[in-house]
Amino acid sequence: MIVRSALDSDDKQLVPLIAAFRVELAALKQRKIDADLNAASAELADYRAKGFRLAVAESDEGRLIGFIACRIDGDVVWAESLYVVPEFRRKGVASKLYEYAEAIAEELGSDTVYNWVHPNNAAIIAFLRKRGYDVLNLIEIRRQYTGEHISGEVMVGSERFRY
Repeated sequence: MIVRSALDSDDKQLVPLIAAFRVELAALKQRKIDADLNAASAELADYRAKGFRLAVAESDEGRLIGFIACRIDGDVVWAESLYVVPEFRRKGVASKLYEYAEAIAEELGSDTVYNWVHPNNAAIIAFLRKRGYDVLNLIEIRRQYTGEHISGEVMVGSERFRY
């Protein structure tokens, strides 16, 4: 497996990965959506138009098995999306992709990568914690989406929110 910068020729394999990532994120919010290849293609075009740095993980057989999209804001690197195909998880793929983001941060003179993390995403929270990352200072508060089912609660400090 290798990690490398994404090429335009990767689009055919990259778009379904982006769509699968969005399906998994929706599930964290108790929403079921279908993979939308058109929306994923538009998202990829938006990443490129905005100058995101994209990397892919490629299996020894040439199959794309993961990606990371990094937004650069001055000297700050944001890991906007990190996805690994389920059958390749827990095999070091995400770590190699994340090292790509950390290398960009170092290149810019920083020592961290910033992340937006859904509070129900236990896998990415554990992954980041293992890499030495902690919660900094963010909580997003919003109204319930139309049709969204709130099934639980989350504690932030001493405050309880429906979630």
